Amino acid sequence: MARAVLDAARARRETNRAPQRRRTGADADGVTGDDRGVGRDGQPRRRLRGYSGPGPDPRDPQLLGTVLARLVKARGWQQPTAEATVFGAWEKVVGPDVAKHSRPIKLENGELTVEAESTAWATQLRLLAGSLLKRIAGEVGHNVVRKLHIHGPTAPSWSRGPRRVRGRGPRDTYG
Repeated sequence: MARAVLDAARARRETNRAPQRRRTGADADGVTGDDRGVGRDGQPRRRLRGYSGPGPDPRDPQLLGTVLARLVKARGWQQPTAEATVFGAWEKVVGPDVAKHSRPIKLENGELTVEAESTAWATQLRLLAGSLLKRIAGEVGHNVVRKLHIHGPTAPSWSRGPRRVRGRGPRDTYG
């Protein structure tokens, strides 16, 4: 009985198996799928052979910037790339004078938070906010940064640390 079940399973497998062709050329090295010269539509692709000639050819080496631009567009990474440009190329985006005295902190929902090195620079950047938004839009694209929040430097916090005194603190120090 076991022999009959085994013979029946072998017969089913033989009837379901597609006829196999002999592997030669590009197939013999283990290349499978789309790399075998078969296009997405199932039709065989024409393989380019020999010298490509003096003109441009798809087999020619490509510039890295061109390949990256195609990858960014194909994956839909334009918005994150533009946001990263604001942080990565801050000096180029706003100019060397402004970049020397300020730095971007965060970008959320089109609102960029910038920290200035002094309150005077924070006031100056608030006055220049309109022109800064135009410069940013010119470098990285429109609607990447829609609003600027400009803050001055943060004062040191005395409320945290290993030697903190509870309560109102020493009153004779700042008196």
